[in-house]
Amino acid sequence: MATDSMVVRLSTSRIRRILVYLAVFGPGLMVMLADTDAGSIITAAQSGAVWGYRMILPQILLMPMLYLIQEVTVRLGIVTGKGHGELIRERFGMKWAFLSVSTLFLASIGALVTEFAGIAGVSELFGVPGWISVVVATILLIVIGLSGSYRRVEVIGIVFGLFQLFFFIAMFMAKPHIGQMAHGFLSMPVQNHQYLFLLAANVGAVIMPWMVFYQQGAVIDKGLKPSHLKAARRDTLVGSILTQFVMVAIVIVTAATIGQTHPNQPLNDIAQIAQALTPFLGSMGGKVIFGLGMVGASFIAALVVSIAGAWGIGEAFGFNHSLNHKPKEAKSFYLIFTLAHVGGALLVIFSVNLIQLNVDVQVMNAMLLPIVLGFLLALEAKALPQKWRMKGMRKYLVWSLSGIVMAFGLYMMVTTL
Repeated sequence: MATDSMVVRLSTSRIRRILVYLAVFGPGLMVMLADTDAGSIITAAQSGAVWGYRMILPQILLMPMLYLIQEVTVRLGIVTGKGHGELIRERFGMKWAFLSVSTLFLASIGALVTEFAGIAGVSELFGVPGWISVVVATILLIVIGLSGSYRRVEVIGIVFGLFQLFFFIAMFMAKPHIGQMAHGFLSMPVQNHQYLFLLAANVGAVIMPWMVFYQQGAVIDKGLKPSHLKAARRDTLVGSILTQFVMVAIVIVTAATIGQTHPNQPLNDIAQIAQALTPFLGSMGGKVIFGLGMVGASFIAALVVSIAGAWGIGEAFGFNHSLNHKPKEAKSFYLIFTLAHVGGALLVIFSVNLIQLNVDVQVMNAMLLPIVLGFLLALEAKALPQKWRMKGMRKYLVWSLSGIVMAFGLYMMVTTL
């Protein structure tokens, strides 16, 4: 009887832990799926096409870097109960908060241009004018955001984000050569300037400025407490692993196909990637499957980016900024959220050079990385109570990894300019 009672207690305890995890699960997965956005997909595709399987190992090495940096964001949000913009205002003053969130908003608009360009590129593959898909996506995104429920926004975002699993189907359809993959996996020709540039593009895209603002705001809107920190870390870890394996899948798809026959073929937009893949994967694999993955990635990124921008400004200026507020309760927040989408959509619809706009967005993100990560580490050291701060080897590891991300971001900025 005692044994049976012990088994029941263990089973109940295990079920309780699972339920807590499921309740906490979401912000980490959402922000990580958004990290694999249209620009990141194009970068991974170009990396695989030019350098083949030699770009797989960097994607795997970026997993711990992505997790450790974003974990700082999770800890700040859960322990302090305050958003990133609010903490900057409190600790460093309004001027620094204004600088941080104004550049964040510009970066958000730029990122939205990239996401809408991805959506437009997919629709044009099937003969639908890009401006129609951009208008439809803009309206849908605004309606979702105005729903007045963080949980609803999160569920819808994750559903769209999981469309990226189609990239794994495309990977198996590409039939990569295992021997070649193993050989390329162990090779990283960092002495080559072209390889180093694409490596910098991949590293610089690991931490986007809006990711920090979004995840810190998301754990607050979801009502997470310090008791949820362990589960929130697992959520972030799962998201970090999944998003980087998506990047690995894209690298393998292009390495096993384009990289074998036309390694120097330019892949600057969705149409070029799909057209290049079609001879190998067929119309279904080249257009439908790859297109669905791109739509999912672009849609969730557009949602996360716009929310992050509106959250950051609301935090810095102190007005209502929760997705749980109804529109009439947070008019300024929802107005900024809406204008971000409209601005990004108009830039895509009327732009004549989307490729140059995408380059400009990458340069902008690279310029912002030192500011964003600098504030993140400073807040971790100042805003958190002593027992919640990093110590010893973990502290030096996170600071070092942040320095590497900033260095690669600046390298890409200088090289691109």
